[in-house]
Amino acid sequence: MMHVKRENLVANLSFLFTDLPMMERFKATKEAGLKRVEFMFPYDLDLDELKKELETNDLEFVLFNLPAGDWGAGERGIALDPRRKEEFKEGVAKAIPIAKALNVKQINCLVGKKLPDLPEEEQRATLIDNLRYAATELRKANIKLLVEPLNHFDAPGFYLNTTDDVVKLLSEIGHDNIFLQYDTYHAAREGEDLIKVLEEKLPSIAHIQIADNPGRHQPGTGELDYQAFFAALEKVGYKYAVSMEYVPEPDTVKSLEWIEKYN
Repeated sequence: MMHVKRENLVANLSFLFTDLPMMERFKATKEAGLKRVEFMFPYDLDLDELKKELETNDLEFVLFNLPAGDWGAGERGIALDPRRKEEFKEGVAKAIPIAKALNVKQINCLVGKKLPDLPEEEQRATLIDNLRYAATELRKANIKLLVEPLNHFDAPGFYLNTTDDVVKLLSEIGHDNIFLQYDTYHAAREGEDLIKVLEEKLPSIAHIQIADNPGRHQPGTGELDYQAFFAALEKVGYKYAVSMEYVPEPDTVKSLEWIEKYN
């Protein structure tokens, strides 16, 4: 990974090519020389049309999220709420056939914000039950479950903020089909040592997302040492996807020039 190859990177279409309607972003991805995509939620898209766009543009769809409640109203997941356990299970049941139809092998769970009206112990017990359930159901379909922390500045109140928060939770759950989705931007915002995390937590990591900090733009626009980070990826033997989940500056096509600087 020290030599960043365009075809190995993932375009997060919730962040890139957003000047285009969703169904036009796949062709733009191919034209940019990229071969893999992810985006947050496929549930409101036409499955046949989505499949056609992926096939026509020879793209691999690597990841999407479980349903996360009312996103527009500020919800960021429902896995903590004991009153919504059936809704959570319904979300898992909704996600699996989409993943199977599109050959997606990983689904991420955003667990949600802390609920001020319920005891923390009850929320954590609900979360553990829900994630065990999801990990078990996804494994039947040969799909990995991922869990992602969000930094407390950008996502105030989110239940999991740091890598350690997630690793501790995974240890409590004790299931072999649940992993960490590691986002360098969120980690940097929490003051984490990115390379130390790679060295110490690699067995837990099944997906990486990248953006620079501050600003959440493409690598090379902020303070993070991506040369060292990509060298560390190569050194530790990381073998999964690296997704570009950044706000492109000034636009997506121009922003992709960062890749050439890390060859």
